[in-house]
Amino acid sequence: MNSIKDISFEQKKVLIRVDFNVPINDKDQVTDNSRIKSSIPTIKHVLDQGGSCILASHLGRPKGVDPQFSLKKIIPELEHLLNLKVKFISDFFESKDKHQVLDLKKGEVLLLENLRFNPEETAADEAFAKRLSTLADIYINDAFGTTHREHASTVTVAKFFEIKCAGLLLQREIDSLQKLLKNPKSPVTAIIGGAKVSSKLSVIVNMLNVVDNLIIGGGMAYTFIKNNGGSIGDSIFEKDCLNDCTKIIEQARNKGVNIYLPTDVIASNEFSDSSLKKEINIFEIPEGWQGLDIGTQTRKEFEKIIFSSKTILWNGPMGVFEMSSFEHGTKEVAIAVGKATAQGAFSLVGGGDSVAAIKKFKLEQSVSCISTGGGAMLESLEGKVLPGIKALS
Repeated sequence: MNSIKDISFEQKKVLIRVDFNVPINDKDQVTDNSRIKSSIPTIKHVLDQGGSCILASHLGRPKGVDPQFSLKKIIPELEHLLNLKVKFISDFFESKDKHQVLDLKKGEVLLLENLRFNPEETAADEAFAKRLSTLADIYINDAFGTTHREHASTVTVAKFFEIKCAGLLLQREIDSLQKLLKNPKSPVTAIIGGAKVSSKLSVIVNMLNVVDNLIIGGGMAYTFIKNNGGSIGDSIFEKDCLNDCTKIIEQARNKGVNIYLPTDVIASNEFSDSSLKKEINIFEIPEGWQGLDIGTQTRKEFEKIIFSSKTILWNGPMGVFEMSSFEHGTKEVAIAVGKATAQGAFSLVGGGDSVAAIKKFKLEQSVSCISTGGGAMLESLEGKVLPGIKALS
């Protein structure tokens, strides 16, 4: 794969696939600009090297043209972060708009309208991708969060460019995953949480080939506890995954991987921030009660394992961190990961809820890498080669 640092962009038009799929409120304001900020270094690199940028992205899941999902709404935020004027065209196939691409000068930036207004985008249509490719001389993919999608702008378009590469963000994501999966420093610890075993099953199985320690928390822990003969009250669990839990435990034992489950929990008689709460043994949750966070002893045990680790993956919260009464387990794990990182460990945090937790507790600067791709990261952790990355080779 070509490196962006080895390519000359002087007087070149560069098509950059970015990920501007950001939340926008009813006042048409971007409420979280993280993904836009992540793209800025690549855009500025091209501009500093004498090129011009044509930015392509999707926003939401529109069914055809829908003003609600127009990328025009993110221009004020993009202009603020770049500190320059951004041009915009609503239909790059129309001759009345295409002249803006032809006239694009060195140092200028142009944003295309939402790619998904065209059904050909998600269909990976070759004719659509070819027309898209005629806009530029060089192709850069800097949208890690879309690399698991075989779409026109992430895969098909790449075949029409002789010069193509990963952007700085995508390269950082690739390097971080390589650091975790290919050459990690031991001890390696994976902290896997969230509600369902089924959604992380392939990740857990693949990670058993890499890790020394596997910490399981969040809602999925109750499926394991149920499988181990515990009484979990009204806590969520997946009946269909009980056999999978047995297999994971057996595989971990065979591979010499330590599995750590919660021993105590904060249980509640309702799924509510203001409900009754008590700290109890996770194997002894009474009927009418449900576990919503890991308990004090579990937090201390997990913290000890995290502190002893040199490589850490965290994907999924330890409880219902959105409620202040049940945020403490997730918060203390986040703090522990940050402290271990400060002591020299490499830490990779990914998945929507984990990233939301890191942001909630203002710990973004405390970890080595926050992944920008939920589904893409999970598929990478499963051992899959992502089509959007393969297309750059």
